[in-house]
Amino acid sequence: MGFSLDRFQPKPAGQPVAAVDNGANYTSDSEASVIRDGDLAFTRVKGGNGAEATYQEAIGAPVESNSPLGYHVGWATILFLNINQMIGTGIFSTPGNVLNNTGSVGLALIYWVIGFLMAVAGFGTFLELASYFPSRSGSEVVYLEQAYPRPKHFFPIAFAVQSVILSFSSSNAIVLSRYVWRIADQEPSDWQMKGVAIAAYSLAVICVIGHNKFSLWATNFFGGLKIITLVFISITGLVVLGGNVSRVPDPGANFRDSFAGTTRNGNDLASALVSIVFSYTGYQNAFNVVNEIRDPVRSIKIHGFISVLVVAVLYMFCNIAYFAAVPKETFAESSELAAGVFFTTVFGRGGAETALNVLILLSAFGNLLAVLIGQSRMIREIGRQGVLPFTPFWVSTKPFGTPLGPYVLKWAMTFVMIVAPPAGDAFQFVVSLKTYPEGMFYLAMAIGVWIIRRRRNRNKISRSQFRVWDVALIFFTLIQVYVLVMPWFPPEGGPYAGDVSFWYATYCVVGIAIMIVCGLYYVAWMYLIPKWRGYEIRTEIIEVDDNGANTHRLVKVPIADLGEWDAEHDEAGQVRRRHIPESDEGSSKGEEQQHVVEPKV
Repeated sequence: MGFSLDRFQPKPAGQPVAAVDNGANYTSDSEASVIRDGDLAFTRVKGGNGAEATYQEAIGAPVESNSPLGYHVGWATILFLNINQMIGTGIFSTPGNVLNNTGSVGLALIYWVIGFLMAVAGFGTFLELASYFPSRSGSEVVYLEQAYPRPKHFFPIAFAVQSVILSFSSSNAIVLSRYVWRIADQEPSDWQMKGVAIAAYSLAVICVIGHNKFSLWATNFFGGLKIITLVFISITGLVVLGGNVSRVPDPGANFRDSFAGTTRNGNDLASALVSIVFSYTGYQNAFNVVNEIRDPVRSIKIHGFISVLVVAVLYMFCNIAYFAAVPKETFAESSELAAGVFFTTVFGRGGAETALNVLILLSAFGNLLAVLIGQSRMIREIGRQGVLPFTPFWVSTKPFGTPLGPYVLKWAMTFVMIVAPPAGDAFQFVVSLKTYPEGMFYLAMAIGVWIIRRRRNRNKISRSQFRVWDVALIFFTLIQVYVLVMPWFPPEGGPYAGDVSFWYATYCVVGIAIMIVCGLYYVAWMYLIPKWRGYEIRTEIIEVDDNGANTHRLVKVPIADLGEWDAEHDEAGQVRRRHIPESDEGSSKGEEQQHVVEPKV
């Protein structure tokens, strides 16, 4: 991947933003507008979503004073953005894998409780970071950028490479396809499976591209269906436990001696935890749309936590229902169709099973919508950092008022990842590969909370709206360490007995290699090539659309012009306002506010 930089001159893609003191981006009340800490400069910024003014390091993408995506995310959408991503295909497909890897019903249930605690700790960590930057969407894109502003642009580039290359949702689309064919009661060929997955994902992309507000309403609708589905499974499980289903003669069998068969293999335990993490992934989805929420910290604190609590309770009841109805050995082999096995056991083949499978299929589709909405904001925010080529393509919300560029990227990468890898090892390897760099970034983000706290205390910046408990932050950090370390322990059957036929930890090595390549590319792009060609990289703020969308653009400034550039731009890359004598202000104010440095020839 190459990152293009604009030369030191105006570009038709966008116009440099003048430093107009309109109170939207920069505030000037009792607190300083700029705080300097060594070579760091923290500018006080405020968006248009009603959040408090806060400080961010100037190298970060600018705050948008008016969200070009609107402010359509209310309490229900906060709930269902999270619920839709958490309740995707995980609870319907991973419980069998968790049981298979833990070896016992008792430990499997404990792992689901650990998942809830992990989700709460992670939610609190994200909420504290959001309270520092409440007018920036994109969640960890912003938090990594601000926690590690030096070396300049390193984390934005590394995260951009990982996010763009691995920005696919092929696994959920494939599981959705499996349920389509299960409903049709047919055994599909490999290409039939892939064809349905591509069609379903394409439909989801068309929905979110077409209209932003309606796509948010759609997530609310599908989220409601998911709650109904899990409540039905939970109630059915209680009925089974009561001994009222003749198809299940001994509903308590799996709960007697429930820890029998518990594994002690570290690799299996790590795989089980990865499945749990996958099932709870989404508790942070609402943080991707922070700048589209009025009073975001308070709103997400209340409704985001409710979403995690509701999902955790339903997950436990669903697992109890599964274990009450399906023999342990059968359930451990259920793979992606755990819920389908449950329905068949309780209801047999027929209309009830088909109806419930349809609900699961709709649940998977709702997950695709929620993931698309959240990750499109993340990719858009990466574009706003200026480190991707064709900056306006990623940032613009024209023509439909939606982030078209990120949606096109998501579709293209998912299409490739559905079509290219053959079923089996290659597909499983690519899915696993995505999790390891994510774990590294989550660990960096958790440590980043401590860094930001210390930096704010040192500079006497006022306390934010929310601060996570230290014990929760430590627990979240340790979970990331566990996820990164445990996969290195070989599986019980030896180094070739993992999820793939080749060496079990290959995806870990490749994940680390991707980060190393990012580091080498960064050194060449930021230091070696500029030194060789006689320029330095600076940031410039430009307007992309006429609806409030703005972005950073990285500019190659020749060494001879650095003094002029730095004199004409502030730390954030915004054109400075000149001090104009009052007698001349009326005639020249507008001209000076639009002043752009011209290149020297």
